[in-house]
Amino acid sequence: MSEWVEKPLGKLASFKKGKKVDTSEFPLDGYIPYLGASSLTGGSDGWAKPQEGIDCLSSDALMLWDGERSGLVGPGRDGVISSTVMRLRPESDMSGAYLVHLLRQNFDWIQARRTGTGVPHVPKDLGRILELRYPKDEIEQTAICDVLDCIDTQIEATNALIAKQERLRAGLMQDLFTRGVDENGELRPPRDVAPHLFHETELGWLPKEWSAPEVQSLLADGPTPMRSGPFGSALLKHELVEIGIPLLGIDNIHAERFEASFSRFVTPRKFLELSRYRALPGDVVITIMGTVGRCCIIPDGHGDLLSSKHLWTMTFDKSKVIPELVCWQLNFAPWVLSWFRQQSQGGIMDAIQSSTLKRLRLPRPTLPEQERILQCYNSSSGALASMRDELAKLRLKKAGLMQNLLTGAVSVEPLLEKEPA
Repeated sequence: MSEWVEKPLGKLASFKKGKKVDTSEFPLDGYIPYLGASSLTGGSDGWAKPQEGIDCLSSDALMLWDGERSGLVGPGRDGVISSTVMRLRPESDMSGAYLVHLLRQNFDWIQARRTGTGVPHVPKDLGRILELRYPKDEIEQTAICDVLDCIDTQIEATNALIAKQERLRAGLMQDLFTRGVDENGELRPPRDVAPHLFHETELGWLPKEWSAPEVQSLLADGPTPMRSGPFGSALLKHELVEIGIPLLGIDNIHAERFEASFSRFVTPRKFLELSRYRALPGDVVITIMGTVGRCCIIPDGHGDLLSSKHLWTMTFDKSKVIPELVCWQLNFAPWVLSWFRQQSQGGIMDAIQSSTLKRLRLPRPTLPEQERILQCYNSSSGALASMRDELAKLRLKKAGLMQNLLTGAVSVEPLLEKEPA
């Protein structure tokens, strides 16, 4: 294995921060890509005049310097960098491609040292405090990059398949919730083909057997089928403990996914005192503060759970509606998103009020038809889950390769050996 050396980042690359320039959403004559946060992950931030800003080359590395994702790194490309991005131009014996991989490996380290009371920033002295170890041989650097780029290509391809499957499922689900499935498992013909199969409701034209009730009429009987809290003095910070009954928060609730990673707990005694706020298997939970509108089902197997003031937890009457179908609509259905926008008066919703949820109308097929829709939903979701599992495995594999190759724990010399004649 070739010699490995260690130097501070500032000895390996020069730093140049972007500045504000006039931009366009569309390419104009003389304009080139404007490189901001989205550009670091393959997206687009628009276009800008090259002479007005700080240039970037494909041999550079780019780092998001300001914002919640500051520390995010991406490869350079010809363009103008935004005021939130730092250009790192290699000036020593390290390639820009290798620098990108090495900085990505240090993302958590950089994020843990960010500064700023409002908008977080990468530390100004990053070039001094971040020591990087690397092989001096550029051929070895290239071989390591080739391995990591190969798995990045696999990850990108899998992400593209997931995005395509999500689009297909979104179209299917919208058809299922507006046209439904007949006794033969086939989609009903659309209204313009078979108008006699539809009737007009508060949500527009739906199959004749369907209704469009408000959410509050679908909740289970009981004292608190829809709950948020505890609030104020009901649960004080010092009453949280290290081990006990999990207290759910925004971090546990994702779109169609429950994250069973718990960091806040209450004692069994306190849980009994606050039992009206418990979250039950099959409950539909939606985030109402912070990241608003993420929704999932509470799965079996986690024992007692306590909801929190950042969530609405709803127990539905399963003789009226299937919770999984409610959950999908709260996450993705255009009629739900339109209602939320309407209730926020056209702005960005910063919280979901109880009245907003209670008065929300949902298309309600008959229960047998809901079961048929659920079968289609589960089939489509299963294919998506398999792709996401594959993506998780690839990311885990990449993390292992980065740890081994970028530290020199595993040599790439076998890849450099010439094939026998």
